[in-house]
Amino acid sequence: MSRAMMVVLLTGSVWLLTAGAMASDAPVVYKSKCVSCHAADGTGSPVGKKMGARDFHDPEVVKLTDQQLNDAITKGQKKMPAYSGKLTADQIKDLVAFIRDLQKKK
Repeated sequence: MSRAMMVVLLTGSVWLLTAGAMASDAPVVYKSKCVSCHAADGTGSPVGKKMGARDFHDPEVVKLTDQQLNDAITKGQKKMPAYSGKLTADQIKDLVAFIRDLQKKK
C-alpha cells in the first residue's frame, strides 16, 4: 500500500472516530435544562407558562434572530436563569439550532 493511501485511510479513520464526539449534545442539554419550563416540544409546560416561558412557535419568538436567542440563553430573561458559565458557547449555539428545529415541527 502506498504511503499516500495510508495517509488517506488514517485521516478518514480519525475523522470517523471524532465525528461522533463532535455531534451536538443539544437534545440532552435541552432535556436537562429547558424542558421543565419549555416542554419537550417547545410549546411551554404548564409550570413554565405560569412563569412566563414563551412558546417557541409564537411568531414573536420565531422572528427573533439566532443572536437574540443566544443572548436570552446566555444572559437569561425575566425568570429564566442565565446559562453563561453553566453551558459552553458551543452548547448554547447548538441549543439555538435545536430550538429552530423544534419550531419547524409544529
